[in-house]
Amino acid sequence: MLRYLTAGESHGQALVVVVEGLPAGLPVTVEALQAELARRRLGYGRGPRQRFEEDELTLVGGVRHGRTLGSPVAIEIKNSEWFRSDKWHEEMSPAPGATKSPLHQVRPGHADLVGMQKYGFTDARDVLERASARETAARVAAGALAKLLLAELGVSVISHVIQMGAARAAAGVRPTPADLAAVDADDVRCFDPAASAAMIEQIKAAAKDGDSLGGVVEVLGYGVPVGLGSHVHWDR
Repeated sequence: MLRYLTAGESHGQALVVVVEGLPAGLPVTVEALQAELARRRLGYGRGPRQRFEEDELTLVGGVRHGRTLGSPVAIEIKNSEWFRSDKWHEEMSPAPGATKSPLHQVRPGHADLVGMQKYGFTDARDVLERASARETAARVAAGALAKLLLAELGVSVISHVIQMGAARAAAGVRPTPADLAAVDADDVRCFDPAASAAMIEQIKAAAKDGDSLGGVVEVLGYGVPVGLGSHVHWDR
């Protein structure tokens, strides 16, 4: 069974992910993993941080000469913003001390308030630095390793957006792995051009109103063997 564990904060020095359970001999290159991280930065309406975070990763364990060793694979992704600004050296320093600018205003609908209550924090940054979309970069790196393993087994996975707000793709629109480039080329990763245009208008309207939108993503697996898994338990 594959397991992964991530560490690191949004404005800390780096994110780290350790993936355990990969077999020995799996071909792995930094370029293949880097390509998946680049895909994470695509999309209409992405925040400004996506424009300057470089997401450069380093394989620090578990891979030798382009192949896994069967031991845990460790990946580090440096946060370039930490290296650019002395502010984050102080705010996110692991050394004993106190911040000069604690945050007491929590983000509505986020993990900040309950995280502060659970762990007894008085500074919301102790929660929001971890409960951040930045952490998903580490998950993408872990998923990229899993994707390489699935490819060796003839399994491909592709996802696409089928709804954003009230705009929805036509029924039955389903891309295949061969359509991945076309899906990525679309601003909202929708395989239906008319629906894609409507989704962008929905996003513009929500942004104008200071609001946000929910959506639906469909994930498709090709080449998955019949009977994989079990109704008895999730791990069988």
